[in-house]
Amino acid sequence: SFGTSFFLSDIYIAGEVLHYQGGSPVLFEHLFWFLGHPEVYIVLLPALGITSEVIATNSRKPIFGYRAMIMSILAIAFLSTIVWGHHMFVSGMNPFLGSVFTFTTLLIAIPSAVKAFNYITTLWKGNLQLNPAMLFSIGLVSTFITGGLTGIILGDSTLDINVHDTYFVVAHFHLVMGISALYGMFAGIYHWFPRMFGRMLNKNLGYVHFWVTAICAYGVFFPMHFIGLAGLPRRYYTNTNFPLFDDLQNVNVLITTFALIGGAFQLVFLYNFFVSIFYGKKSVMNPWKSNTLEWTAPVEHIHGNWPGELPEVYRWPYDYSNPSHDVDFVPQNVPMKEGEEVLHH
Repeated sequence: SFGTSFFLSDIYIAGEVLHYQGGSPVLFEHLFWFLGHPEVYIVLLPALGITSEVIATNSRKPIFGYRAMIMSILAIAFLSTIVWGHHMFVSGMNPFLGSVFTFTTLLIAIPSAVKAFNYITTLWKGNLQLNPAMLFSIGLVSTFITGGLTGIILGDSTLDINVHDTYFVVAHFHLVMGISALYGMFAGIYHWFPRMFGRMLNKNLGYVHFWVTAICAYGVFFPMHFIGLAGLPRRYYTNTNFPLFDDLQNVNVLITTFALIGGAFQLVFLYNFFVSIFYGKKSVMNPWKSNTLEWTAPVEHIHGNWPGELPEVYRWPYDYSNPSHDVDFVPQNVPMKEGEEVLHH
């Protein structure tokens, strides 16, 4: 086990109990967070990809800085494997190692900022279609930025010591990863639901779902920053046994109220989802006027997706508002015209 055993039940070899040793709380934390930290990025990165697609489609513009977006998502994926130690600044590990993890953690802010900047620039002066999928994608950009800003504080070993294991950490994590990933999932469902089921989700219920969710998300996690800065620890089943935190009780009640309301309104989404599968308005083939290939397949699902020959790809998937065409979208299976202007990737 190379000294990494933490618990082994008695194992007998030739009648003798196998002797085992090694392992320590700090080593266990290293092994746990070496898995645990990249895992949260694995959850978030698909949501970022969905957001790129939805924002480009509903801005009627090519995604800004396409190559930079690809490089930044690869950089985030790589850097996520070398930052796990920022969870352990108060664990007793070598302080020099803490400085190394501070550097790598702050480094990951660069590709994250590239993505946030490019999302906003894609929205800038776009012909915005504010359907529920687009609203959830814009919501992701919002929580990705607000949650990411507090990550700069937690990524610094000297600052993290003051708020480690408080509600400040809960607020940061759930905004930048939890809510952002949830928004990305909702954006993807609202966007591709017609492709999956051939019917449309109820748009008005989608608007209600977004606005209540967005208000309640910030209603829950924004106040947590303040009670975290006041020193309120997380993972306590109750704070009423500590007079030090009596003044924070009203804030906890407010947070709980927003959480219950926001959770209850997810039933609106579930109702919309399951009812629309059977009774939703029938979808046309390409309701969002998107360029990607899946929207060129018939609404009715058939074997192989497309009747006859498979479509050929002639262009990249973000040919929106191409001045060489009269319409603001050009699907990938439309051949290039002679002398057509190629939009910069």
